[in-house]
Amino acid sequence: MTDRKITHIASASLFVALLIALCVPFGESGRIIAAILLLPAAVLIPFFVKKRNILSLNKNQVLLIVTVIAVLYVMFHYLTGIEFGFFKNPYRLSFKNLFLYILPITAIVVCSEIIRSVLMAQKDRITQVLCYLACVVADMLICSNIPSVTSFSRFMELVGGTLCPALISNLLFNYLSRRYGILPNTVYRLIMTLFLYLFPIKSQISDSLTAFINLMLPIAIYFFIDALYEKKRRYAMAKKHWFAVPITVLAVLAMLFTVMLVSNQFFIGAYVIATPSMTGELNRGDAAIYERYEDQLITEGQVIAFEKDGRVVVHRVVDIEIINQQARYYTKGDANEDPDAGYIGDENIIGLVNFKIPYIGYPTLWLRSLFSR
Repeated sequence: MTDRKITHIASASLFVALLIALCVPFGESGRIIAAILLLPAAVLIPFFVKKRNILSLNKNQVLLIVTVIAVLYVMFHYLTGIEFGFFKNPYRLSFKNLFLYILPITAIVVCSEIIRSVLMAQKDRITQVLCYLACVVADMLICSNIPSVTSFSRFMELVGGTLCPALISNLLFNYLSRRYGILPNTVYRLIMTLFLYLFPIKSQISDSLTAFINLMLPIAIYFFIDALYEKKRRYAMAKKHWFAVPITVLAVLAMLFTVMLVSNQFFIGAYVIATPSMTGELNRGDAAIYERYEDQLITEGQVIAFEKDGRVVVHRVVDIEIINQQARYYTKGDANEDPDAGYIGDENIIGLVNFKIPYIGYPTLWLRSLFSR
């Protein structure tokens, strides 16, 4: 059997096996299952498939760079605790967590990088794509499993907090693996994942902000290393791959929008209109883009996003009262006959709606309807 057939079978089998492990409700044991699947694959694939040697002269420098970046990330995580506060880490180092988290995660990282170093070195696009997908699924198994997603909000957290960062990160890992070998990826990933299970406290920084950082950091690392060591090669390939730049930019912007859609941590945010109460100004399926509220002046006629009775509402301010130096805002949907019951205060306001993106929210509404059945 040729190397190409072996790599096709190996990469496809690994991807399918890991995907099943992600979808089956193994709970916390999903990491152990993934480690068990990857261990024999990490032994057999290098044995049956030839691997080229990495000839880059900058392997040690890149290893040092990514190690320093990972350590700085850990330091940043705990420094944010000064601003956001700390809480007791439920995954702190213990004998139980050693076998439930630390050893399985270490096995997943090391084995997936061994497999990646072999399969990504093959000059076969199908093998490389399947390997990439398998590594993305392995990353997701470290963090979560699909059966735990039982609501639309949890699904969006999975997409924005786990899937999008895994897609971007593994593009970086593929690049580093092909150019600089197995060590930079392995060391970087071990530091970035295991520190959460080794220290007794964690920062209370929001998951959405963490997801945003995890999405942007691999991009920054790629451009930094590429500019530092691959400048000449990049310019030589520029004409051949001119189309890759706009495609990459569009993909990154799409992922950033996904993270923004489920987060209120940035200066702008988005909310998909799900009801006809603002028809005309904001139709069902539109995405209302709002500026985060930070005590800006609100006047009558302003469309705002606010929280009321545990849900987000986007309606227009129709009246404002100042009582005891506290503002009371009365709101109404443009298409509703009656104003909303009661009033809201400054503490309820999420943001000021400035413009909309028509129709882009229909996929979100469709997904939300699947969870409401």
